[in-house]
Amino acid sequence: MTGPARLTAGWQRSGGSATLGEHQDCYGPLPGRARPGALAQAVAEAGLTGRGGAGFPTGIKLRAVGEHRGRAVVVANGMEGEPASLKDQALLSRAPHLVLDGAVLAAEDVRADVVHVCLPRTRPGLADLVREAVADRDRSGVGDVPIEVHELPHHYVSSEETSLVRWLSGGEARPLGGRERPSERGVGRRPTLVDNVETLAHIALIARFGPAWYRQAGLPDAPGTMLVTVSGAVDRPGVLEIGVGTPIGNALAAGRVRDGVGAVLIGGYFGTWHELRAVAGLPMSKERLQRVGASPGAGVLVALPQAVCGLSETARVLGYLADESAGQCGPCAFGLPAIAEDFAQLALGRPSGGLLERLDSRLGVLSGRGACRHPDGAVRLAASALAAFAPDVEAHARHRPCAAARGGASQAGVLPVPHAPAGARWAEGAWN
Repeated sequence: MTGPARLTAGWQRSGGSATLGEHQDCYGPLPGRARPGALAQAVAEAGLTGRGGAGFPTGIKLRAVGEHRGRAVVVANGMEGEPASLKDQALLSRAPHLVLDGAVLAAEDVRADVVHVCLPRTRPGLADLVREAVADRDRSGVGDVPIEVHELPHHYVSSEETSLVRWLSGGEARPLGGRERPSERGVGRRPTLVDNVETLAHIALIARFGPAWYRQAGLPDAPGTMLVTVSGAVDRPGVLEIGVGTPIGNALAAGRVRDGVGAVLIGGYFGTWHELRAVAGLPMSKERLQRVGASPGAGVLVALPQAVCGLSETARVLGYLADESAGQCGPCAFGLPAIAEDFAQLALGRPSGGLLERLDSRLGVLSGRGACRHPDGAVRLAASALAAFAPDVEAHARHRPCAAARGGASQAGVLPVPHAPAGARWAEGAWN
């Protein structure tokens, strides 16, 4: 066992998407309305942090929105722009009412009068399922806060919280520049809480069972459970619920990792590559992984076979990230394509003069200069690949085959790289 079944308890009972009745049989009815701010306090005591990637303390976000005057807005972020992650889709498909409970409870706590559930247009069946769950709740009279389900243009950066705010306010699904926070001025310039759908599901559990119960799983300084998507060289790819702090090797073992895995990608496409033997014993938690420059991110673990060139995989992802940029600032519009081109040359073993020096210089000037964190994430991935696959970097730079090629079993395509449909749009906002 990698952890207690909490978020996944209903999955195991129903075997499919839990109806409202099945959900309430598993978790009990929606808790009664509490005084504003009480939930924020309980969530803070529980130690819940965001499960969308940044890992920010959720209680602080709730309190920041609740302290502002006027009616607030709650946004449930189910966009899941990370291609290597399936956890949000799995959660919404199997336990939609747990997410909706958390969203409604959060709305009551911050005095919001609407919940917006944001989902990608590329998963239309998911939106239909969530709409049916909302209709089921309306018929049963569960919750007093209206819930609206939206399908947004699906780009990597469209899952960024300010992209959702911009789109719901009638704009494009691109990140907003500036320092103004959604908690201060978000959707329609109202205080807005934007939380990942898994985070909201945890809120629903804390509201029912309390902070002390929640802290029984995980680590003292990183309590609770988390959903992790395990893929790559594993026999049982999919979504697992683990206690926060479960060793990476244990999580991969639960997915039945195969022999011959040399490296692991931690955190997704804004994450980092590492030799598996160096990190197998490390706990899957933000605080512990920071010591090796890593982060759980969106809860992603990808096992890379030794027969696959990590530089080639990274080059494919960097090309994708360059194409997925909003193109609103120089680092994205010009810097990311340049880095992607450098990596493509390196992966092919055809570097033009001074490639490594040029690449090192470009990586050094991009971080922290974009309108959002997109360039930072791409730089982090690229830099980690250069370190984790250093012997291959040297071989490719000298026009020599890397270990994967020398093994005669080189293959590509372990990491999923979506292709944007022709004419993909950024606009058509909710209030247009």
